[in-house]
Amino acid sequence: MSEKLEIAHGEEPITVELTLKEALALAGSKFVLNHQLETQAIKKIKRSIENKMLTASGN
Repeated sequence: MSEKLEIAHGEEPITVELTLKEALALAGSKFVLNHQLETQAIKKIKRSIENKMLTASGN
């Protein structure tokens, strides 16, 4: 069973500003002294997606 998800303006790019450490954490690097880097980066990405979707919907 597969569903097709369609998102309005889904092909438009978004911009997310990450620190080098955040980008490395998302790429799989482990930072023993700061386990929150990956979580922070994911939150930034989600926030950027939400902002883009709100902008696209006109809110």
